[in-house]
Amino acid sequence: MAKVTIRQTASPIRRKSDQRATLVGLGLNRIGRTAVLDDTPAVRGMIAKVAHMVEVLA
Repeated sequence: MAKVTIRQTASPIRRKSDQRATLVGLGLNRIGRTAVLDDTPAVRGMIAKVAHMVEVLA
């Protein structure tokens, strides 16, 4: 299965709690941290929800 690499670029401070939970679900919780995940529709939906706080590397 294809992989996608994401990096957190912004802080979850003063964000809605569901956005914070989405970052934790993606394996991110600190600026600069990266995660390599399977490229599934569920993961893509989570990335879309917090697109303003992450960048997709691959």
